[in-house]
Amino acid sequence: MAGNYHQLALAEVRPGMVLSDVLLDIQGHVLLAQGTVLTDAMLALMPRHGIAVLPIVREDVAPEQAQAALAHHQARIDQLFRKNDADSDSDWATALLRRFVTDFRLNRATPQEHPEHE
Repeated sequence: MAGNYHQLALAEVRPGMVLSDVLLDIQGHVLLAQGTVLTDAMLALMPRHGIAVLPIVREDVAPEQAQAALAHHQARIDQLFRKNDADSDSDWATALLRRFVTDFRLNRATPQEHPEHE
């Protein structure tokens, strides 16, 4: 299924393309934020950090395709967490994991953007 991003090999990435997700190095450190517009200088440094593939925003995604992708992700999350009641406090760890996965997959705000968690 087509989503709102695709993985491109470094050789295919061009300056001006936009990251669809946070870019991490091989140790898991954040190199670039989601939404960063890539430059020649940034692309030249990627091999040094072990980056061979980048998540790039697809500009050719119709709104219907994006909506279908979100529906697919929601259905998959519901299937994976079918035994967990999201409103129950009895299994808080699974509920928290479900919330993080849902926020990530459905492009919702990250926990750092929720003031009630500060």
